[in-house]
Amino acid sequence: MVRLTLYGRTYCHLCEDMLRALEALQDELKFTVQTVDVDADPALEDRYGERVPVLVGPDEHEICHYFLDLTALTDHLAVR
Repeated sequence: MVRLTLYGRTYCHLCEDMLRALEALQDELKFTVQTVDVDADPALEDRYGERVPVLVGPDEHEICHYFLDLTALTDHLAVR
């Protein structure tokens, strides 16, 4: 099962929206998602700034940001 990482913030409504959308797809598309608060790590805060949420694959390849791109997600999962 592929493990994805969602970089975001606790007070970010876009982050919450993307997480809910991902959770609804987990069983169907066979992936897990780990959330990481960028504000808890200065390096991540510098890296992502206000460009959250950011969904990345296990290789740190960015799949999408701001909004869930279902096509990009399914394409990414298809090559795994």
